[in-house]
Amino acid sequence: MLRIAVPNKGSLAETAADMLSEAGYLTRKDPKALHLVDERNNVEFFYLRPRDIATYVGSGALDAGVTGRDLLLDSGSAAREVAPLDFADSTFRFAGPPARFSELSDLEGVRVATSYPGLVGDFLERAGVRAELVRLDGAVESAVDLGVADAVADVVSTGTTLRNAGLEIFGPVILQSTAVVITAPDQRPGTDVLLRRLQGVLVARRYVIMDYDLPVALLEKATAVTHGIESPTVSPLKDPEWVAVRVMVPRSDMNQIMDELYGLGARAILVSAIHAARL
Repeated sequence: MLRIAVPNKGSLAETAADMLSEAGYLTRKDPKALHLVDERNNVEFFYLRPRDIATYVGSGALDAGVTGRDLLLDSGSAAREVAPLDFADSTFRFAGPPARFSELSDLEGVRVATSYPGLVGDFLERAGVRAELVRLDGAVESAVDLGVADAVADVVSTGTTLRNAGLEIFGPVILQSTAVVITAPDQRPGTDVLLRRLQGVLVARRYVIMDYDLPVALLEKATAVTHGIESPTVSPLKDPEWVAVRVMVPRSDMNQIMDELYGLGARAILVSAIHAARL
């Protein structure tokens, strides 16, 4: 059986569980359950702290898992990122008192508070900057005001939390993180099925099926608007001067595409959801 680590709580847990369910896997009914066997799909799920998942997978104790790219890099694990999952996005930046820091080299010899010492330490080492890292489990924005550190490295979304703490962002982006699938250094048979299924979920979320009818004379212009993943499916209608077109289009663009097609002369424009896909 393929042994898969799943986040048991936090921002990763709910969406990861939803994706696995959409991919056809069993999910736990008891939120306190730590283990689930899915015999039909020949997998076992282990529900673990997101921060620990990379360690278990990297050691080979488990075969694959879902965690954050930030947690993977911070762990120093031998696990490999094999696919992004496009949720739980975050950006890591440096911040400090206004006007004190302006560039990365200003951190030379100062104290930097962070919950990700492995990630931040590697970044600073690659940049040739020597700083003293102060590890905190959370609320690092208070570290400067309380005198524990001179600057911080933390997750930033709008920057409001840091500004409210009297800090301003400076220097380069440390990392753009997202949820990822990771595997053990030696990828086991069966992992490819997991990846295909999760990729199918992403495709189903990103795309819709669009059907429309239009005059044959307008086909080239219409298919330039809806070129599809590979190529649209074009079928004849009873009226030889008209055809039916079926194509996948990005969900985020579907209304603009419908407007453009209608303006060209397409009619009977319909959109259907995709529940599963294999490309």
